[in-house]
Amino acid sequence: MGKMLFNLERKFGQYAIRNLSLVMICCFIFGYLLQLIEKTLDRDILGYLTLNPYLILHGQVWRLVSWLVIPPESFGVFTLIMLYFYFSIGRSLESVWGDFRYNFYIFSGIIFTIIGAFVLYGISYIVFSSELAAGTYTAHDLFTVGAVYNRVTGVTTYFPCFWFSRVSTYYVCMSIFLAYAITFPEMHVMLMFFIPVKVKVLGIIYAAVLGFQVFEYILYGQYYMAVIILASLLNALIFFLSTRNYNKISPSEIKRRADYKRKVKWAGPNMGHQSVHDGKNVITRHKCAICGRTELDGENLEFRFCSKCDGNYEYCQDHLYTHEHVKRI
Repeated sequence: MGKMLFNLERKFGQYAIRNLSLVMICCFIFGYLLQLIEKTLDRDILGYLTLNPYLILHGQVWRLVSWLVIPPESFGVFTLIMLYFYFSIGRSLESVWGDFRYNFYIFSGIIFTIIGAFVLYGISYIVFSSELAAGTYTAHDLFTVGAVYNRVTGVTTYFPCFWFSRVSTYYVCMSIFLAYAITFPEMHVMLMFFIPVKVKVLGIIYAAVLGFQVFEYILYGQYYMAVIILASLLNALIFFLSTRNYNKISPSEIKRRADYKRKVKWAGPNMGHQSVHDGKNVITRHKCAICGRTELDGENLEFRFCSKCDGNYEYCQDHLYTHEHVKRI
């Protein structure tokens, strides 16, 4: 898969969304605003945005995307801290992996979540097959009504509509944390603002808690939550099992990029590359061997030659530590 990602990045790397972490945080902020409007107007607004496959197949296709604005948690005292934390670890991963690979990781988690929702959609017909056959409930009831309370038995039956309301970006965000814990295992975070704890310890604890939650949900028959968790975190499992040969990048090594401009001043104006910018052929001093970006594509772009490649191959900051080294046969 590492080679596949490399080839995909060469072809489509220029289309990657830059600062994707900031885009996600902006979506969450918009979701919190909708929550505030809900409370003010006493109306269910987020209910029109959930990932409900039945309604998607019946024309409400915007739900394939709109569920991404549903915040991972309810608004509370630590919401701003949580948003800043996700933003900071996301930016760190973007710096190390590059924009394309970070995009691939996030969007694969989103796609797996959508697939998991449609799997639940199929399972729901099996679970409620007897009720549907007897005419007790219709498919429209199952996917538009959250739950039904039986006053005789005192039992509340949760319909698939309730299952899909549980699908949010919470576990997608947790996959970002797991990715950070694996990439920067020795980094410290301040637990409760004053207790330093290694990220890998928190990652192990969280993975154990997730495993226990999945087991507990299955044990008590709430398998829909197990499907949601496993689908949302499948990207973390696949991505790291198939890309274990990535080079380990330490945070101190990343900081060296700040010295880039001082080390490349030797490059003269005649030592350039022919590129196309705004439809014109121009000569640039720097050009990334992977994505083809030059210094004209951004003021903050940095470029550096790789000492491990056989030849003069120059890379931007997104691909300097993630490219495959060129070796002569």
